[in-house]
Amino acid sequence: MLGVIDLPTYLAGLVLIVLLPGPNSLYVLSVAARRGVRAGYTAAAGVWCGDTVLMTLSAAGVASLLQANAVLFGIVKYAGAGYLTWLAVGMLRAAWGMWRSRKDTASEEAAEGGSYERPYRRALVISLFNPKAILFFVAFFVQFVDPGYAYPALSFVVLGAFAQAASFLYLTALIFSGTRLADAFRRRKRLSAGATSAAGALFLGFAVKLSLASA
Repeated sequence: MLGVIDLPTYLAGLVLIVLLPGPNSLYVLSVAARRGVRAGYTAAAGVWCGDTVLMTLSAAGVASLLQANAVLFGIVKYAGAGYLTWLAVGMLRAAWGMWRSRKDTASEEAAEGGSYERPYRRALVISLFNPKAILFFVAFFVQFVDPGYAYPALSFVVLGAFAQAASFLYLTALIFSGTRLADAFRRRKRLSAGATSAAGALFLGFAVKLSLASA
């Protein structure tokens, strides 16, 4: 179909990959839990745009360049790890602020970042600064593109459309799960602070994992 081979295997692998926890999905869940459905979808839009850029770069061969150039790969890798670390520190500081001001709603909102947070921009940067994702897209997609097909770009579009559809369904589920968690967080300030601390710790883990990644 349009130069795509073994579509059932691709879809099965795609579902498993999408369901794996990562910084993108965790950030969308965090935003939805703190700021509601609209902000959650704003963050999700950043993820989808970032993934689209990565898919396009992969189809254009940029991923192969990163794989072949250790210096360039290292620059992208450590820039991404640094950004994830910065986000983690911000989450941990917010959790500490929520813990100290758990009886003061206004102070808590300020600790969470209030209206200054830009979910779309943050989600976009998180998605883009992920060299492992670029390498994954090219390695995974190429396996399902018929090398003899006359229009390989169309094959990438088809595969990318399936990937975005799976991401949309998954992030939508996370967003509405996050809004349910928000009610519990508002009632239980300690739970909110604890959840934010856990998210910050996970982002630190993602940063360490990314910094140890190899091309």
